[in-house]
Amino acid sequence: MTESIYPHLPIMLVDDEVQTLDSFEIALRSASMNNFIRCQDSRDVMLMLSGRKIEVILLDLRMPYVSGEELLPLINSDFPEVPVIIITGANDVETAVKCMKHGAFDYMVKPVEKSSLVGGVKRAVELRELQRENRLLKAHVLSDKLENPEAFSEIVTNSASMRPIFQYIEAISNSVRPVLITGETGVGKELVAKAVHTLSSRKGPFVPVNVAGLDDNVFADTLFGHKKGAFTGAEQTRSGLIEKASGGTLFLDEIGDLSTTSQVKLLRLLQDGDFYPLGSDVAKGSNARIIVATNQNLDVLRSSGKFRKDLYYRLCDHHIHIPTLGERLEDLHILVEHFLEKASNALRKKKPTPPDELPILLSTYHFPGNIRELESMVFNAVSSHKSGKLSMETFKSHIFQKHP
Repeated sequence: MTESIYPHLPIMLVDDEVQTLDSFEIALRSASMNNFIRCQDSRDVMLMLSGRKIEVILLDLRMPYVSGEELLPLINSDFPEVPVIIITGANDVETAVKCMKHGAFDYMVKPVEKSSLVGGVKRAVELRELQRENRLLKAHVLSDKLENPEAFSEIVTNSASMRPIFQYIEAISNSVRPVLITGETGVGKELVAKAVHTLSSRKGPFVPVNVAGLDDNVFADTLFGHKKGAFTGAEQTRSGLIEKASGGTLFLDEIGDLSTTSQVKLLRLLQDGDFYPLGSDVAKGSNARIIVATNQNLDVLRSSGKFRKDLYYRLCDHHIHIPTLGERLEDLHILVEHFLEKASNALRKKKPTPPDELPILLSTYHFPGNIRELESMVFNAVSSHKSGKLSMETFKSHIFQKHP
């Protein structure tokens, strides 16, 4: 499987000492970053920057030929969008203040702790992502066009309420931050998650899992895997789904049902980007994108103490709410046609013609199960269909049973 590149643009490492460059790269690779460009000669920095786009720069302050102090204002002037993290061997407050005034994103003193280095670079990458998302959102609002409409082909809709959702998905698709998808049961949350994955530059797989009903041990084993001998019956080492989703997307459905203990483990994964397989004391890095979905109101769960506040705010970076079928009744006709085609193919029958009054009947029903319920109704009707026009009886029976 081809390794997914992260971050989207390379991290530029500038230092005249090879050992320092090696140590920085090793530390960042442990946090699943793998896109780097090195520069040992400070005289080449500006030329390299003019030749390619860079995500973030780690810049040593003391170097032969051209110092980091001299380069910083030049970089900030010509490439103001690129965050620069200054690395220095001297803990000098005056120099630090001077660098920050010249536009440094952060200032670190050697020897730099791994957690500080990784945290600083991650913050810089998140800033760049936010800048890109804002630009894309503005562009979409102004143009009112979709750049990649084919990515939404599985979502059958003509509803005007879905267009801004699709535009938002296009804007956030390449972000590494988690996505929260909310909406009632049956509105198509997994299809939306797949669209986010499809639009991203991730080459890894889309791995879905429903976490409802999983106790803490099963949740941890499912996501993080285990070592041989971790528990009775663990006869061999097994990778978890987060590892299988490497370079891709892990989709956690029904996140509102997650136990408090499991919420802590998910929070650690989101904050630190690593996890511990059961029975192991060695952390593994993860570069999988996390998308979660729920039909519950997480804000209410948070207020009642059933859902951790820190996890809630971590998940709310990108929030997509899917409207109910009742809020997009204009989709009834094309959805019925779509499900008639799907059911006919599955049952190897000729596609029946729906009666003209069917949309009128369906529009009077509130569909508590949303699109999934409509699909079930159509499949049942096609299953019992013999010839001629599609019978209304299956639909009437279903609706009147729900509302006698």
